[in-house]
Amino acid sequence: MSSMPDADAAAAEPVTAAEPVTEDASIAAAGTEDAETDAGAAVASLPDERLIAAHDLALAALHEITAPATVGPPAGYAAEPDGVVSLRFENRLPGYPGWYWTVSLARVQDEEPTVLEVELLPGEAALLAPEWVPWAVRLAEYRAQQEAAAAAAAEAGEAEAEDVLDDLDEELDEDDDLDDLDPGDFDADGSPILHAGDLDGVDIDELDDAGDEPDAD
Repeated sequence: MSSMPDADAAAAEPVTAAEPVTEDASIAAAGTEDAETDAGAAVASLPDERLIAAHDLALAALHEITAPATVGPPAGYAAEPDGVVSLRFENRLPGYPGWYWTVSLARVQDEEPTVLEVELLPGEAALLAPEWVPWAVRLAEYRAQQEAAAAAAAEAGEAEAEDVLDDLDEELDEDDDLDDLDPGDFDADGSPILHAGDLDGVDIDELDDAGDEPDAD
């Protein structure tokens, strides 16, 4: 007769539980996923080498809109969003210093590069036209200037009027001084009466005394 296992002995055997996932392990796993994502994004953000090398395609597109003589040598490229690459060429068109011919290219999966846009764009040192200002704004500025000029002219006119009034006051003061003079100091014709026998600084009385002296003879 076979013996049955002791239930108490079986219950006494330790039971090994599955090891819980620690927080450090979860962080490490998440970091690995982020690193893979960043690496994939970095690869996706790199410009397509086939687009950078598509100078012949870009020049052919440029020659359709401008004379070949107006297009200079390559002048670099710019990586645009969505994998677009813009190739730049020096501009030899008169009147546009610092501008560049720009051809934007793109490529879908394994297809050949395609031209999206061709245009003449300014560089950092390009000569640009002044910013356009709407007519309503320019008219308001003109009216403000006219009002300021009119106000300045009015102030100048007031200052001139004050100067004229000051001159009139001075003349009136002079008239008051004349009114203070004694009428007895003047002859009937208004000429001043000479006193003490003076005439142009010469004492007439002395001349008369000299004339009254007897001759030595």
